[in-house]
Amino acid sequence: MCGIAGIMFKNGGGTEPAGRALIDMLDGCQHRGPDSTGFALYGDVLEDGLRLRFFVGEGEEADAAVARIGSALAKHGARIVEDERVGSNYRVRASFDGDIRKLAYDVEHAAKVISIGSSLEIVKDVGGAHEVDDHYGVSGFHGTHGLGHVRLATESAVKPEAAHPFWATGFADVAIVHNGQITNYWKMRRRLEQRDYAFTTDNDSELIAVYLADKLSQGIALKDALAASIDDLDGTFSFLVSTRDEIGYAKDRLAVKPMIMYETDDLVAVASEEVSLNRLFPGQALNTREPPPGTCATWSRSI
Repeated sequence: MCGIAGIMFKNGGGTEPAGRALIDMLDGCQHRGPDSTGFALYGDVLEDGLRLRFFVGEGEEADAAVARIGSALAKHGARIVEDERVGSNYRVRASFDGDIRKLAYDVEHAAKVISIGSSLEIVKDVGGAHEVDDHYGVSGFHGTHGLGHVRLATESAVKPEAAHPFWATGFADVAIVHNGQITNYWKMRRRLEQRDYAFTTDNDSELIAVYLADKLSQGIALKDALAASIDDLDGTFSFLVSTRDEIGYAKDRLAVKPMIMYETDDLVAVASEEVSLNRLFPGQALNTREPPPGTCATWSRSI
C-alpha cells in the first residue's frame, strides 16, 4: 500500500505553489506510506542545459562524490553553471547539448542519480512529507506541475534511493509514481535491456518510467503510450506519469488500486484518496470522480 498524488496548474506561468500543494496532498494520505516521501517537481525550463540531482551523503563521503560528479560531467562536455549541497543531495545546473542517455549512464558510476531534466527535479528521502520539506524546502517550490508519493516499504529497505518518484533512467524530464506491482517486470525489463537500456534499481516503477520514455522517444504521444501500457504491463497498478509539459494516469483493468481525481478549468489533481484532494480546498464540497478500470488520460500545461 502506497499513496500517490499529482497536480497540474493548466494555465499557470510556473508561479503556482506546486510544492505546497503536493505537501498538503501527501499529508492527507501519509498513513498509506509512513516510511518515505518524495516529490517530482517541474519548474522553469532550461533551454540550453540540465538540472541534475544526486545522493552524495555527507562529510568526506560527499566531498569525494562531488569530485567524481564534476569529472564525469566534464568528460561529456557538461559545464557546471550552479551547484549546491542540500541535505544529502547535490544539485547541479549544467550547460549541456550532448547525448543525455550516455551522460546519465556514465554519471551514475560517480554517484547515485536522483533525476535529470531541463525542468524536472526529484526530491525524496525517508520520513514524512513535512520532514522532507524541512530538509529540502519543497514548500518553497513554485511551478506548473508535479507528482508526490508516500511509501510503505514491503519489498526493499527503507532508504532514500528506494523512495519514489523514479525518473526514467537515460531520459530527461520523465518521472513516475506508482501504487501496485508489475508481475511481468523481468520480462519487460529484459526486452528493454536487449535494446541497450540500463536500469539502476530493481524497482518496477523505474521500469514503467523507462517503458513510457522509450515510447515517447519514438514519437508516440503520451496518451497512446499509457493506453499501450494497460495491455503490456501485467499486475495491479495505478500510476501517474509526468513529463516537461504533461501529466497523465493509467489504471489496470482490475482497478484494485484506488485513484480519485478533481478537475476544473484551471487545474487537475489526482490522488489515492479523496482526503488528499480535500486538503487543497478545505471546507469545500468537491465534485470528484474515480477513473474507470482500464483507462488512461493526459493533461497539458499552457506553453
